[in-house]
Order: sequence, then C-alpha cells, then structure tokens
Amino acid sequence: MKKNIEDIYVEYFDLVYKYLYCLTQSSDLAEELTQDTFFRAIMNIHTFKNQSKISTWLCQIAKNLYFDELRKKKKISDTSDDIFDYINIDESIENKFISNEEHSELNKKIDSLDDMTKKVIYLHIYYDLTFKEIGKVLR
Repeated sequence: MKKNIEDIYVEYFDLVYKYLYCLTQSSDLAEELTQDTFFRAIMNIHTFKNQSKISTWLCQIAKNLYFDELRKKKKISDTSDDIFDYINIDESIENKFISNEEHSELNKKIDSLDDMTKKVIYLHIYYDLTFKEIGKVLR
C-alpha cells in the first residue's frame, strides 16, 4: 500500500528533524532543512523506487541539503571526503535520546569509540536504521 506524502510527513518528521538537529545542533536550521527535505521529497517522490526505507531516502535528502548549506556558508569545500570531521554530537544531544540511567554505562563505552563508529551506532540504535541503510546515509 502506497502512503501519501501527508502520511509520510507525519510519520517521519520527527526522525528527519532529530537527524538534522544532530548534524546542525541548531533548532532553527534543523527546522528549515526539515521543511526543505520534505519539499524536495514531494518534488521527487516519483524517483523513489522502494529500494530502501522511506526514512533512509529522507535522511539522504536531508544530509545532502545539510551539505549544501555548509557549502553555502563555506564551512567545507565541495571536495571534502569526510564531512563528519565537522560534526560533533555533544552530550546534551545524546541525553535527549537517552531517558534512563541504565544506558549511561553503554554511553560511556560508545563515547570512547571513534567518531565514525559512534555515528553508525547512533543511527542504528536511535534511528533504527539497518547497516545497509546507514551505509547509504553516510556515503
């Protein structure tokens, strides 16, 4: 059964917003990019081929819009290979996703990992993405 764009918006708005908030650490910019993500999704819904989850497709659009925003602000060059060197998910963001104390030990262990591994774990645990989907989002 195909979902209409309104259902997609309602179901995935929070996920896309939280993903962008982790990247931008700015509620205003995350909100703006989330709206742009859904606008672009509406304009390109005909290109979605059901080869991935809708959430993966939307996060890919969101990531590309974020990269475009960084380029506009000249924070990165168009040829940067690893944009995630510029992204730092701080503890306050992490605490918003973790609501009880029994996760604190896990968080300490995750924090000791390299940045890319942390990002993979966050996308898998908090956004419920498969590793294949994470690979698509992080490329």
